[in-house]
Amino acid sequence: MNLNYSVSMCVYGKDNPQWFNSAVESVLNQTVVPNEIVIVVDGPVPLGIDNLIKEFETNEIFKIIRFSENRGHGIARKEGLANCSNELVAIMDSDDICAKDRFEKQLKVFSEINVDVVGGQISEFIDSEDNIVGKRIVPLNDKDIKVYLKQRCPMNLVTVMFKKSSVEKVGGFIDWYCEEDYYLWVRMALENMVFANVDEILVNVRVGKDMYNRRGGMRYFKSEKRLQKYMLNNSIINFKTYFLNITKRLIVQVLMPNRLRGWVFKKFARS
Repeated sequence: MNLNYSVSMCVYGKDNPQWFNSAVESVLNQTVVPNEIVIVVDGPVPLGIDNLIKEFETNEIFKIIRFSENRGHGIARKEGLANCSNELVAIMDSDDICAKDRFEKQLKVFSEINVDVVGGQISEFIDSEDNIVGKRIVPLNDKDIKVYLKQRCPMNLVTVMFKKSSVEKVGGFIDWYCEEDYYLWVRMALENMVFANVDEILVNVRVGKDMYNRRGGMRYFKSEKRLQKYMLNNSIINFKTYFLNITKRLIVQVLMPNRLRGWVFKKFARS
């Protein structure tokens, strides 16, 4: 298998130029460097970000796709994937920091086993990269990942590397409020595609002080409920699991006060 790979990123107007530059630098300073970085500019961006993009364009490994208006993460990710030239594509966010050997570890998995998508664990930090406030640990092997999928999203999107053909086979990224990644993994599971996660921190994710509290609201709940219904209709979960899943989400995302919701996420959704 050809182990050349692309990295797909999106940036938009509210991103921080310094954080964006640090994210790109963490990709360029890998032990195994990509031969292509596709950046989708999702609508107008301020001068600081635009100047960085113009500087990146002087390096032939960059491919810049510009939208005239903001179209959202799902559409931007789909366009980024469409413009990747390699079969292996890694996702990277515009304000996170890759572990130096992130891609080397993922390429190793692809070289050893037949797999469609490889992710890993994340740490989460506020302000300084060494101010770690949490981790999100997900299952490692295909069987456990597909069991976990019945309850929660089983992959950390910002860590994944996948086969482009496998993702496109199920329709690629499709816009779904806050759930385009979970929806993608569900569709891939329905096609019996193979998942794996590396048992190491691959990405240090920048979070805001109120990140956990914002994981709520009626719109967020309705989006999750609709996805649970999709899983029920496609026999991934049964009605009992569907009922339990939406009940827990109703309590945490709608009925629970913000401060308590933040504590619950830190206690039970992060380590």
